[in-house]
Amino acid sequence: MNIDDDLEKLLNNLPFFIYQHLYNSSNKEKLIEIVLDLGRRPEARFTTGPEYLSQKVISWQDIDYITKRISKFSGENRAGIERTLHRISCIRNRQFLINGLTCRVGRAIFGTISIIRDLLESGKSILILGKPGVGKTTIIREIARVLSDEMEKRVIIIDTSNEIAGDSDVPHSGIGRARRMQVPKTELQYKIMLEAIENHMPQVIVIDEIGTELEALATRTIAEKGVQLVGTTHGNCLENLIKNPSLSDLIGGIQYVTISDEEAKRRGTQKSILERKSYPAFQLAIEVNNSYSWTIHENVENSVDLILRKDFNISQVRNKKKNEKLLINYKKLQKDFLIKNSRFLNKEMISIHRNWFEMDKPKTLGSLTLKNPTLIIYPYSLSKNLIREILTKFGNKIIITTQIKQANLIIGLKKHLRQNFRLKNLANKRNIPIYTINQRSIYQIMRLLQFFIS
Repeated sequence: MNIDDDLEKLLNNLPFFIYQHLYNSSNKEKLIEIVLDLGRRPEARFTTGPEYLSQKVISWQDIDYITKRISKFSGENRAGIERTLHRISCIRNRQFLINGLTCRVGRAIFGTISIIRDLLESGKSILILGKPGVGKTTIIREIARVLSDEMEKRVIIIDTSNEIAGDSDVPHSGIGRARRMQVPKTELQYKIMLEAIENHMPQVIVIDEIGTELEALATRTIAEKGVQLVGTTHGNCLENLIKNPSLSDLIGGIQYVTISDEEAKRRGTQKSILERKSYPAFQLAIEVNNSYSWTIHENVENSVDLILRKDFNISQVRNKKKNEKLLINYKKLQKDFLIKNSRFLNKEMISIHRNWFEMDKPKTLGSLTLKNPTLIIYPYSLSKNLIREILTKFGNKIIITTQIKQANLIIGLKKHLRQNFRLKNLANKRNIPIYTINQRSIYQIMRLLQFFIS
């Protein structure tokens, strides 16, 4: 992994007593930002933690020295250093005078996206989520370079605050052959996005910090034109985005719908439920936990649907180790539920013939053994609270799934299952036994499951 930070160009704009301390620091490769507030000691923030740079406090002269050596601050109170990725933001007092500076170190890190290289090659639109400072801008800068240089696509970057390609009319080399369109005012970002499509025929549009409803609508318009999107937005996880009314359109939008009594019983929910309005603008979502751990949603459409139903989903977590090896793990997305995906569990299907309320016998009743004594159950017409209690009592011995084809056992109410011929036929084809209970009783279900596990 190669890093291009041009750190000395930032240090040259600082007062000498700060420059000297940082230049001689053995930890400067881990520097995130420098904080300079009037009347306080200068502070450097590293990935390992904060550190004071001097006993001397910052004066008006120190702040004036820095502001005169950099470009003018924009309407967002941001400025940059020519031909670098560094960003300097200011804090103003009531008289509009600058009394504080935040000097953010910008780095082009080559090789940082090797963890998702296979996803880039799929050609799907990618949405990157994460809290401020986690490295989203660095990621999309490298994505733009890989797509333009290595995959030879026509890439245009909508660089609203000049963070992706630097504060200069000549873009930073970190974006490769990608082209950059600057935005004169933040509120005009959505117009520049549409202008890029109309005028420059890109195959890929890269957008940093999608934050308004108009930008979300513009993103959807671009997606419908068949252009690949790579964008970032604030939010720790996909569930946060669902709850954001301004940005939920990025993942298909959310609406209330009324379902039938039968469907409500089957799902174990109320008749008024939340559902996705339309197809998401982004097919892939990446939650950036830190530099070496990312959570991947390979199918945003399915993930959103399952989250809205408060059902079960699989969450792929990719971890990059120091030896450059990539580890892919699968974990639960909802804290109250276990995750199911038979492709990765690699368990044999079990056929159980017991003297319970068996409705349909499997074609073969030969007893098979599991490599791991875990039952994969498809619950029919059972409430969420009942399922939650079952999972609490049995722990990792039972996995609940919403996909019949992934189950090795079906359990449900006798009066409801009796009429569902479609489910019975599907279970019969897949050789999955169905067991019924007379009423929604935790006692009955517990006895049944204990019998199977034992």
